[in-house]
Amino acid sequence: MEDEKSNESLEPSQSKEPQEPPLRKMTVWLDESVLIVLLLLSLAGIVISAYSSQGGYFFWLVMIPIFWLGAVLSSRAQARRAGESDVSIKTLLCFETLHWGGVLLAVIAVFVLRHKEIVDDVTAVLDILLVIALGTYLNGIRIGWRFSLIGVFLGTTAMLIAYVEQFLPLAILIAVIFILFSLYWGKRKRTIRQQSAQDIHHAS
Repeated sequence: MEDEKSNESLEPSQSKEPQEPPLRKMTVWLDESVLIVLLLLSLAGIVISAYSSQGGYFFWLVMIPIFWLGAVLSSRAQARRAGESDVSIKTLLCFETLHWGGVLLAVIAVFVLRHKEIVDDVTAVLDILLVIALGTYLNGIRIGWRFSLIGVFLGTTAMLIAYVEQFLPLAILIAVIFILFSLYWGKRKRTIRQQSAQDIHHAS
């Protein structure tokens, strides 16, 4: 009788479906949040730059430290998700500081060119967008596709500003599509992982 009771008590625990680790959920959620926040801020920067070149300059200067912070958070999340707990925060900070410090210097160089009137306001804004787009895209190759997606958005928007008069509705549409795609893809990957884990669980 005691053996039967012990077997019955074990059955519920053995039949439990495998759950996605909380750490993975948290890091994926962090990646998606960084993407959404940076896309919305970038969209705000594009609107400001369209109506005030001077305001756009200062906005993108402020945005570079925010991109740096987003890159640090995404890098840390990716390292933890991959089980690379030995990657120190100091290493991530050094790498991202060097990367975004270079982007900052390039943006300042554009300011200097504008101050010397070598380029006009529109050209300066487009140059800044392309510099940040390239920096974000290249950073994303290392830390994750979502960050590269922000770079694609900025680069595409720069081309829209150059060739389309009413570019803002298209820029908003692209931002919405990218956000929805990120959420959909993240959910799809989680579903596939859970299904695979369930298949392994049932097979065992």
